[in-house]
Amino acid sequence: MGHEGPTVFIVDDDPSVLRSLQRLLRSAGWASETYDSAEEFLRVHDPAAAGCVILDLAMPGIDGLEVQRRLVESGMPLPIIFLTGRSDPPTIVRAMRAGASNFLCKPVDGEQLLASVAEAIESDRAFRRDNADLIVGRQRLASLTARERQVLDRVVAGRLNKQTADELGTALKTIKVHRARMMNKMNVKSLAQLARLVERMGVLRTR
Repeated sequence: MGHEGPTVFIVDDDPSVLRSLQRLLRSAGWASETYDSAEEFLRVHDPAAAGCVILDLAMPGIDGLEVQRRLVESGMPLPIIFLTGRSDPPTIVRAMRAGASNFLCKPVDGEQLLASVAEAIESDRAFRRDNADLIVGRQRLASLTARERQVLDRVVAGRLNKQTADELGTALKTIKVHRARMMNKMNVKSLAQLARLVERMGVLRTR
C-alpha cells in the first residue's frame, strides 16, 4: 500500500505468474502489488485504494468470485480483470454481471492484458471523479465495525434504540454508544442526513 497513483493488485497462487505479471506491469510504468492468496489480499486491502485487480479465478480457499463479492460489499469495488486457465461460460457470465472489467484466459497475451489494465484504471478514475462525495461516504462506511454497521442498518430502517437492542441482544446503553460512534464516523448530524447518504450509496439492506 501507499502508492499515490493507481495500483494494480495481482492476486494469484502461482508465484511464477505473479513475477511475470509484475515485470510486465513495471515495464509499462504501472505500480503493482502481488499477493499469493485471496486471504492475504483481503486482509490488508484498503477499500479506498485506487487502481484495479488482476485476479485468478480458481485459487485454494477463497476463490476469485468470492473476492469479487467481498469487494462489492466493501462499497468500493475496484475493477477486476479475471484470469482463468479454462473457459467456463457460466462463471464468466456471473463474473461479468457482477461488474468484472474483463475475463482473460491463461497464458495471457501481454498486450491484451496491458490494454485491459489501462481500460480498468481509466474506468476507476472516471468513477472516482464522478462520485467523489460518495467515495468519501463509502470510505466512512468501510470504517464502521460490524456492530456499528448493524446499528446503521436498523437506524435507517426506522428502528428505535430499544428495538435495535432487543434485536441484537444487547443493552440499550450499549446501542446508544454504537449509534453515537456510527453517526460520528459517518459525519452526519441527523437521521435524515444519514438516510439520504445511505440511499445515494445504494447500500441500504432490506430486512
